[in-house]
Amino acid sequence: MKFLIDNALSPLVADGLRKSGHDAVHVRDYALQESEDEVILDRAAREGRTVVSADTDFGTILALRQEKAPSVILFRRLGQRRPEAQVALITSNLTKLSDALDHGAVAVFEETRLRLRSLPIGETKESDLPPKQV
Repeated sequence: MKFLIDNALSPLVADGLRKSGHDAVHVRDYALQESEDEVILDRAAREGRTVVSADTDFGTILALRQEKAPSVILFRRLGQRRPEAQVALITSNLTKLSDALDHGAVAVFEETRLRLRSLPIGETKESDLPPKQV
């Protein structure tokens, strides 16, 4: 799977995902660390990458644009998570997320649940899944 890690998360998340066999880059790799969220979304969409962030603005932008891509993985209320734990949480849940992310979705990891909403937002369903804990 291909990921673009936002500046809200450590570059170590990209490193960990690469070590797990994924094509992952951090916005710093593209010198986009100070770019607007729309620029990051556009880059991810062009390259077929899923954006990984803790910034909820990505979901808002996708809702306003009514687009099906790119997919987004958000970490909410997980401030205590270290980069290696974030990588483990993503990789341990990819089996249940990969189909939705391939078709356009926003996956939100919270403390006790994993919310999954298909894109475009507003026209599709939302579901709650128990995340596989690491």
